[in-house]
Amino acid sequence: MIDLRRLHVLRAVAYYGTVTAAAQALHLTPSAASQQVRQVARELDVVLLEPHGRRVRLTPAAHSLLTHADAIEARWEQAESDLHAQRDQPAGLLRVCGFPVAISTLLAPLAATLRARHPQLTVRIQEVAERASFDLLFNRDVDLAIIEAAPDNPPMSDPRFDQQLLLDDLFDLVVPSRHPFAQRKHIALAEAAWEDWIVPAASCTSRTHTLAACSTAGFTPNITHHALEWSAIAGLIAHGLGVALIPRMADLAPHLPITRVPLNDDPSPGRKLLTCTRMGGRNHPATAAALNELHHAAPTTAARAERVDVRRTGDVGCCGLQDSDRRQG
Repeated sequence: MIDLRRLHVLRAVAYYGTVTAAAQALHLTPSAASQQVRQVARELDVVLLEPHGRRVRLTPAAHSLLTHADAIEARWEQAESDLHAQRDQPAGLLRVCGFPVAISTLLAPLAATLRARHPQLTVRIQEVAERASFDLLFNRDVDLAIIEAAPDNPPMSDPRFDQQLLLDDLFDLVVPSRHPFAQRKHIALAEAAWEDWIVPAASCTSRTHTLAACSTAGFTPNITHHALEWSAIAGLIAHGLGVALIPRMADLAPHLPITRVPLNDDPSPGRKLLTCTRMGGRNHPATAAALNELHHAAPTTAARAERVDVRRTGDVGCCGLQDSDRRQG
């Protein structure tokens, strides 16, 4: 009988790409991780790793085994969910994570609601950078994440994760209040083709959304400034240094002389917020209760963002980082 913990080490090697990275994530030494994989190989009498330059790579047999390993992991998650479902009420610990906007608008209200409705359930919230949620889920460090859909995320079809649409967060063109566009009720993005543009830093998912929206509108933006925080981008706009696309759920400081101008492009540029669990874990009573509340609140949250004041504000980061994460720069 194969030890599921050893099988998970093989899954980690596939997920992280190298034995060293997998070992670090699992708090093992590389030699210990390699030993675990070799033990699985001996039990099955197959070769799972083969030399590839200075590294090793998974063999075809390993990839075949991983298909079954992911299915086994999902079935185990479902088994745990079924066992916990025998309780009268959701109880225990629910660990959730997300980026700052998701925490302030969705996860914080969620935690308060669950605390009131299910006193035996404890919710722990963790703020993470955009791309860390999948790692935390894979390593079983969190149970539920709110993520921003992005091209470099695992695909929706990835058998390890269950990703579901929660809501759409539309972008507005944000301009200096004295800009001619500020008097418009709405605008086509292509009209801003000749403007100087302020975009999120290269590490931010929102940068990808901005560039994709501009490309769809038929132009490549003239990028003059980059920033990590929406508040920093708004400050640059306020001083007349350019324009930017900013999601409606992101607060912007009310004292700044900037204006949000809705876009009338079809489809309108925006980002999709998703819920994500490990495959098979969505029906765990605590997770299911959280997902039910999130999907119930999503229309109200989206509608509130639709009515956003053009000078609404805040200090959230477009890369999912807190002030403490940005003090170096």
